[in-house]
Amino acid sequence: MLRKLLIIIIFHSFFGMIAIAQQLPQYSQYMFNKIAYNPGVVGASNGICVGGLIRQQWVGFKETNAEGQSSNVAPETYVVSVNAPVRALRGGLGATIIQDKIGYQEDISVNLMYGYQTMLGSGDLGIGLQLSIINKTLDFNKLEAPDDKGSDPVLQNKAEESDMYFDGGIGFYYSVPDNYYLGLSVLQIRQASKNDGTGMQLKRQFNFIGGYEFTLPNTPTVDILPSVMIKTDGTSAQYDFSALLRLNNKIWGGVSYRYQDAAAIIIGFQYKDLNIGYSYDIPTSAIGSFGSHEIRVNYCFKIEVDRFKQSYRNTRFL
Repeated sequence: MLRKLLIIIIFHSFFGMIAIAQQLPQYSQYMFNKIAYNPGVVGASNGICVGGLIRQQWVGFKETNAEGQSSNVAPETYVVSVNAPVRALRGGLGATIIQDKIGYQEDISVNLMYGYQTMLGSGDLGIGLQLSIINKTLDFNKLEAPDDKGSDPVLQNKAEESDMYFDGGIGFYYSVPDNYYLGLSVLQIRQASKNDGTGMQLKRQFNFIGGYEFTLPNTPTVDILPSVMIKTDGTSAQYDFSALLRLNNKIWGGVSYRYQDAAAIIIGFQYKDLNIGYSYDIPTSAIGSFGSHEIRVNYCFKIEVDRFKQSYRNTRFL
């Protein structure tokens, strides 16, 4: 287990230092969390939407050091999001705060987004821009080389290092209500880098998503919702395939498969303006964990404001 952990930590930490891929967080419920990776969806909703997501990946995955002390090094991701349509801007504004931890590395990003929304054919097209401020922290004190700690020059004279990055992204999202949707986005488009501190470089990531809504013949209360998501940094790719069964637009459940990584069970329900979902990932690789949990909550509401003050006349005073 320790050897396996060292390989994973070195892969995610040191490979970033030599300009190899630095992946963004992954989500099993990607079809309900589009704002986290595509600014083109901002402003597409009919009201103000506030969301939150917690992902605990590889539960039970721990490191035991030479002194016999164990620590949790499994990835953890936390997301808070908000977006709202703004008619004066012909679109909407949105923001996300994402905290992502893996091993002894922690990333906190604040993403500000604008989405331009327009009609195109029978659907709606969203074009979004994103500005990202990312703080990366890596604790070199807790990293150990496979053979001798003092023999690795990367670990020498290093403590906890932190760097701030400025990057951005662009996204396109097209949807035909109650039919299908397609999305394409590019995040960390600048591939910002640092030569000191953590010494990491961001890697440009392309995200493609597509989904379809199919209503069973003679059963209008039952919908089948297949979807796919593809993520790539140009050197490697990850594929997610999902299918959900929805009843009365209120309750859904289904499965998802992430190629060479995990299979997931997804359930959720809609109560008025509240949308709640849960997924459990079952690893198909030799990672050696009890799986991954993901909980998501989203609440949308409208603020109605009367533009003109109503007045009434009493016939007694005409």
